[in-house]
Amino acid sequence: MKFVPLMLRFSALIDSLCDIIGKAVAWLTLGMVLVTFAVVALRYLFDSGYIWMQESVVWMHGLVFLLAAAYTLRQDEHVRVDIFYRRMTARGRAWVDLSGTLLLLIPSMLFVLITSLGFVAQSWRVLETSSEAGGLQALYLLKSVIPVAAVLLLLQGAAIGLRALVVILTGEASNQRDAHTPGGKI
Repeated sequence: MKFVPLMLRFSALIDSLCDIIGKAVAWLTLGMVLVTFAVVALRYLFDSGYIWMQESVVWMHGLVFLLAAAYTLRQDEHVRVDIFYRRMTARGRAWVDLSGTLLLLIPSMLFVLITSLGFVAQSWRVLETSSEAGGLQALYLLKSVIPVAAVLLLLQGAAIGLRALVVILTGEASNQRDAHTPGGKI
């Protein structure tokens, strides 16, 4: 089991990356609130408005959704239909995590990554802009975040899979979710 410390360090590095990105992008939610307030105030108080401001809220929402997905997965805050998982041993949860990562997360994120590359490349080729007059100009930049999000989710899936593999191989809980297991043992 000489690779276990390396696997755990690699997982921790990925976790740190996703934490930094997730916490940074979370500030965009404040921006969304402030810009939405400004849009409403301009519309109803001054009978004025700007398309670029409205689109910026949509862009910020898209960035939060895409870039915080890996952070959400890392924090175990994603949607999970939990009927049996909670009652399982740490090793049982590790098998579920590893299976879900290998059979669902990785294939679906590879599909998103592969299919989005042509979509993004076409957007860059034409330097796609908003279809609205007065809208934001660099739509191709926003679309470029789609494959980035897929890569972040693939990386976070690798971290989850590696930690699950450590639990399966060693019988020792290796993450916070398994910390409630007495002594960290299975």
